[in-house]
Parts: sequence; C-alpha cells; structure tokens
Amino acid sequence: MMLLKPFYKAYHVLLPKNWALLFTIVLSTIILSSCGSKNKQAAEGQGGEQILDYKVLTLQPRSATLNVDYPASIQGQQNIEIRPKVDGFVEKIYVDEGSIVKKGQLLFKINAPQYEQDVRTAQAGIKTAEADLSLAKMQVNKVKPLVEKDIISHYELESAEYTQQSKAAALAQAKAALVNAQVNLGYTTITSPVNGVIGALPYKLGSLVTSTTTDPLTTVYNTSNIYAYFALNEKQLLDFSKDSTGTTSFKSKLSKLPDVTLILSDGTTYEHTGRVETVNGLINTATGAANVRAGFINPRGLIRSGSSATVRIPNTIKSGLLVPQSATYELQDKRFVYLVDNKNKIKNVAIQVMDNTAGQFYVVTDGLHAGDKIVLGSANNLRDSTTIKPNPVSEASVYGNLK
Repeated sequence: MMLLKPFYKAYHVLLPKNWALLFTIVLSTIILSSCGSKNKQAAEGQGGEQILDYKVLTLQPRSATLNVDYPASIQGQQNIEIRPKVDGFVEKIYVDEGSIVKKGQLLFKINAPQYEQDVRTAQAGIKTAEADLSLAKMQVNKVKPLVEKDIISHYELESAEYTQQSKAAALAQAKAALVNAQVNLGYTTITSPVNGVIGALPYKLGSLVTSTTTDPLTTVYNTSNIYAYFALNEKQLLDFSKDSTGTTSFKSKLSKLPDVTLILSDGTTYEHTGRVETVNGLINTATGAANVRAGFINPRGLIRSGSSATVRIPNTIKSGLLVPQSATYELQDKRFVYLVDNKNKIKNVAIQVMDNTAGQFYVVTDGLHAGDKIVLGSANNLRDSTTIKPNPVSEASVYGNLK
C-alpha cells in the first residue's frame, strides 16, 4: 500500500473526484484477490497430498490347476511303407491318395510275366521229377525179386534204391521251386497289411518299380490310435524324476500322471483324453531334451499322421497364493506387487512365481504370505510409503472364473 500512495496521489490530482474514488475501489479489489490466492495456495501446501483409494485384495491359499502346454507332432500307431518285392511295371492301382483301406484290401497289381513263367516251369519240373521217381520205383521193383533169387547181386538192388531216393529228392526240390515261384507271383498283387489311410502315390500306371526302388509305392497310416510326441528339457525331466510322491519306479511315476488333453491346430480341444506312456531314455545332446510320447484313441480318424498339436498336462496346486497378473509389474527381469501394510502405506515387493500360470494368475513361490494385502487394478508408479485408502474386494469377484 505504501508503494501505491505516490501513484494514487498523481492520479488523484489529474482525475475528477468521482473517478478517483472508482479507481480506489478497483485497485483495492485486485489487491485483496491477490492476497486470497496466495493464502489458498499456502493452505493446500500445508494440508499435504490427496489420499486416493485403490482396490485391495487379501491373499489366502487356494487350490488351482496349472496347465503346461507342449508343442507336439502326431504320428499314427503304424506307418507302414508299401514296397515291391519283385521287379515289374505298375499295371493297376486300386486305391487313391487319402483312401481308407481295410486289412487285406487290394492296393496294386504289378505286371511281371517272368514270374508266371517261373510257375509254369516249376509245374513242369514237378511232372518230370514225378516221372523220374516212378521210373526209379519200377526199377527197384524189378531188381528186388531177382536179388532174392540170387540171379543178380545185392549191389544192383542198392543202386536202384539210391536212384529212387535221388529222384524223390528231385521231386521235393521241384515242389519247393513251385512254391517259391508262386510266392514271387503272389508279390505281384499287393494288399494292405493293416487298416489305415493311404498316403502319397508317387508311381503312376506303367511305372517300372523294383525291390531296390528308393521311394515306396505308398504308405499306409494306421491311425486308430495316435501318438503325440513332445519334448521335456533336462530340468523338467530331473524335476519329474525327483518327484517325492513315494514312488521309485519311473513307470510308476508315469502311471500316476493325470490324463492329458490335446489341443488341435484350430485351437479346439480333442474330444478324447490321453495318457503319457513313455519317456525316451536318451537326452538329445543338440537340444538338451528327451522325447515323450502320449497316446490317444482316434476312432473316427479325425487326426492324421504328420499333423501338429499341443499336449496340455494339468498340474494341480492344492494350496498356493494366486496373484492376478494385472496386479503385478516387471522391472529389470523381476516381478513386483504393491503390498499394503497395517498403516495403509505402500511397499514395492519383489516376488517369485512359477513358470506356468493358472489362467490369468501367477502362483507365488516367494515374497508374499497368507494374509498379505496387495493393490489390484491399474496402480502404476506408486512409491514406497505412499498412503492410500484401501477398498477391499471379495475373493469371489477376483477368483470367480478360476478352475
């Protein structure tokens, strides 16, 4: 006010009396407003920061099922390559690629006339051997009474009997040659050894095939049962081997594993569950993993060999602390939550969780205890010792969809 007096006196002289009075009122209003604003800012500074409320969850042990997924490749129970055993030309093809066949069903006919000729030759050889044997028998019958009457020596009889035995052996050999020729001829007609599905047909009508041909005529895939092959790394295999369930036999451990499910390539779950059957005893040095086989039935033939899928193995946690993923944040490869103490102050706490999740929840292995309170929702950048107003939420609203 002292600084404004010279200014006021100057204008008081120049302006009329009424104008001087009006100017005095306006000037006083501005000065009072300025003082009030400063007083308000000072009051807010003395009152401290505004306390905000956040949703808070009290942790209690719960049971949950953790699903562990492994990429898998599918193979049928049998993948049988159909190869020719004789040389010849493909005369007929009775099936098409992808056809479903039954055991014994005709697949191919190979044109190999040389084997038909071998059969005829063997049949003729049998007739010749039979004739020779009959002649040898006649010779024995002729010599035998003469020996008995001492007309000729016993040597002649023994010679005739040996000749008969030789001709009998020749007949047996001829019969064996016929059987062998008939077997070779039978190889020109190829049938399916099992029930299954026909694969690719690389050779068309008229193609020359031999027993040394690189590619098979086709492959029959028996998919009545299917095998899903996936891999366990060395750490997972050791964890499984050290499982303290009281069983010592590896086979017994496998039998105690729960049923597994198969997630198909379109994301749907296969209608039949399966079992883990075997674990390869050799760890691949290149990948550091061992192959595992799970078996599934495939009565409708829905799944084909060579397809891809995901094997899902459930792991039941009977008592664990489950934290929603949205209530955590990651910093420098560590995961943190906002812990609320008894004075409603925040503390950033590092936690350790299992590699596998239970839906949208982490299973905490270290850093939290039963009864601890954590902040839910989008609580970002809360500093230690920040005071909040806790808004407790029910467990049902958080874990309602947990299986």
